[in-house]
Amino acid sequence: MILLSDKLVFPPPEDADEDGMLCMGGDLGVERLLLAYRSGIFPWYEGSFPIWWNPDPRFVLFPNEIKVSKSMKHVLKQNDFSITINKGFLQVIRNCQLAKRQAQEGTWINEDVVQAYNALHQLGHAISYEAWQNNELVGGFYGIKIGHVFFGESMFSKVSNASKAAFIIAVNLMKQQGIQLIDCQVYTPHLESLGAKMIARKDFLLLLQQLIK
Repeated sequence: MILLSDKLVFPPPEDADEDGMLCMGGDLGVERLLLAYRSGIFPWYEGSFPIWWNPDPRFVLFPNEIKVSKSMKHVLKQNDFSITINKGFLQVIRNCQLAKRQAQEGTWINEDVVQAYNALHQLGHAISYEAWQNNELVGGFYGIKIGHVFFGESMFSKVSNASKAAFIIAVNLMKQQGIQLIDCQVYTPHLESLGAKMIARKDFLLLLQQLIK
């Protein structure tokens, strides 16, 4: 396992092991995080230091392939939720931090992560999408936008269908903005039901070269 130094450099993304683990250590500064995403790498925390990942295969969604079920079309038609952009970034990441997830103890979103992504948000790189109901934040997600790619990080939902509604509306907005690829990182049934699928890491890295300029 490679331990990063203070230099802003990562090993070749293709060198990740069979689990997708590439290296560990380093900081969560803006420059390192942006370099990581441009390289197809993302951090998860393990204890007190970040571990950097590039799994194979990669779970992605092509915006034009999003699937909206009949029940979700009805939810959206009923306007059960008000969807906003960047109205509560810190609220979203805090809720993602507290969200309980199946087969997962604790959370990788520690205080260093919160502050790092808030710094990205202040510079316009990190974006949140919020779902509100009766003026209460009930769902949402956040991620990083670089070029024509959106790198999804985490989502939460306090009310049934809240995060799905936010995601579907957000994807339609992303299509209008020229986003051609949404990185979902690793498999979840929730996102698979919305059209996300696995692609080979080499294909994902090739797409990044084409879409991030």
